[in-house]
Formats: sequence, structure tokens, C-alpha cells
Amino acid sequence: MKLKKSIEKAKQQRREEQLNAGQGASLAEKTEPDHLNAQNLSSEIHVNEERSEFHRDDPNENKNTPKPGWISPVYSESKAVELDLEELARNRCVCLFPDSPEAEFYKVLRTNIQQRARQNNWNTIMITSVQPREGKTLTAINLAITFAKEFDRTVLLVDCDLRRQSIHRYLNFSSDKGIVDYLLNGDSLKDLIVWPKIEKLTLISGGKTMGNSVELLGSPKMKALVWEIKHRYDDRFVIFDTPPILGWADAITFAPLVDGILMVVEEGRTSIQDINKAIEMLPAEKFLGFVLNRRKSPLQKYYY
Repeated sequence: MKLKKSIEKAKQQRREEQLNAGQGASLAEKTEPDHLNAQNLSSEIHVNEERSEFHRDDPNENKNTPKPGWISPVYSESKAVELDLEELARNRCVCLFPDSPEAEFYKVLRTNIQQRARQNNWNTIMITSVQPREGKTLTAINLAITFAKEFDRTVLLVDCDLRRQSIHRYLNFSSDKGIVDYLLNGDSLKDLIVWPKIEKLTLISGGKTMGNSVELLGSPKMKALVWEIKHRYDDRFVIFDTPPILGWADAITFAPLVDGILMVVEEGRTSIQDINKAIEMLPAEKFLGFVLNRRKSPLQKYYY
């Protein structure tokens, strides 16, 4: 009964968010780039520092009119998907539910990350684990949702685990395009972006997978992509879900491209020796800390 009430409350909240997103659609527009050369943007677009987003000049606009503190993005350039809240509850995507006690742990995690990020002017983090199935993808999803609930923050969640592509599976929607399609096939980036009808959150997940993906993650095109999505919007926080550290070189290769690194560790499963070995493979100055995960509760503690 309690879960049912929480789902109904979450549905009502999502209806309100989608209504607000629709009202904001005529006011501002955020679109993802078709290419990586920001200098080729139309001269009609400029960065508005007050709103921290790209805004098209209106010749009839009164320049003395006070600007609002936040304008909702437009998601017309993104593929919109409808999420099944009952399925999300079963998959432990708990931060969509206002009454979830686990959501408070993610708020604490968000606050700790924010404090470190503001001190260093960071806006990109990767989430990894020591070994597979420790909860890194679920942590990335719930953390992205928590960041998106901030008033002045948009979030892009990118599935960079090119061996599995699991984010869209947790969220229970079909997606036939992902980062591999962009890097190998030259698919337009805007064709990869999905809006799960959560205000201020977009994501990339799905499409092809690769068993030998380290070369793609370290490629010049991947480096250019990370640079572009990092610098395009001042109000954006980007979260990358990457493969585990031990056993593959993917996360180690990708680490230099991001500002901060968060490591998920499952309680009672991962040895101290393996944790220490994984830490030694990462840049110490970027290491944010650990998320101690439990099977029955997606997030318990944060150490930094």
C-alpha cells in the first residue's frame, strides 16, 4: 500500500513537471550539436550568462526586461520516452519517488559532490566500480535524477559502458542508438539523446555494444565529444557510467577525460586488496570517494 501511494505521488509529480516543461518550451531552446565544432554555431546564437544557456535573439525583445532565473529547456530535438513507474520501482530507481527513504542518501551524495565540484569548477564525473554488478549503473541513474531536481541544474547521463549499455534497460525503454553508433557510424548526436520526461534530465544509452571498446573510449572523437558536452552549457552536469576497473582498461582510459571519479563498492563482496588495487589505477586528484552499496538498499554511505 505504501509503495502504491508513493507511485501515485510520483506520477502526479511527473505530470506537473511535464506540464511545466511544456510551458517553458516556447521560451528557450536547448539542442545537442550535430558536430563538434562549436565555432560553426549560427551567429544568431549567443551565450546568455544570466540564464546560462543558448538563447536565440529576438529582435523585438526589450533588452532592459529582467531575465528569469530559470527557463525550461525544449526537448523537441530529443526522443521522448514514457517511463513505467511500477517497473522503475522494481528496478530500484528510487529517486523518482518523493517518499523513498533511499532518496535522502542520494541527496547527501549530491551535496558532497557539489561542494567538491564548486571548489574546482567541475561539471563532469564518471561512476565506476571495482568489479561488475556492484551497482554503479543504478547509482548513476539515481544520482542523475537527484541532480536534475535542483532548480538551476540540467543533467546529461551518458552510458559509456560500451560492453553492456544498461541504463535504458534499468529505465525500461527501447533504444537502438548509443555512443558506439556516434563514434563508429557518424550518427548525429541529437539522434542519440533521449528525454525520459523528467524535467532537466536527458540521457544517451542503447545501440551497439563492443567487446573491445577501450580504443573507442580513448579515441580523439571521444575526447572531442566529452569536451563539447562539458563546455556547451554552464548549467549542465554530466554523469558518465563507465565499466568496472579491474579486468578492463576502459575506465582507466576514460578517467583523464573527466573532472571527478566516484567508485561504487558492494558491501561484503569486494576485498580491500581489490579496492586498493583499483584506486591505484586512477588519478588521485580526481578521486571523489566511495559509494558503499547494499543489495537491498541502493545506497547506504558515502566516503570521501
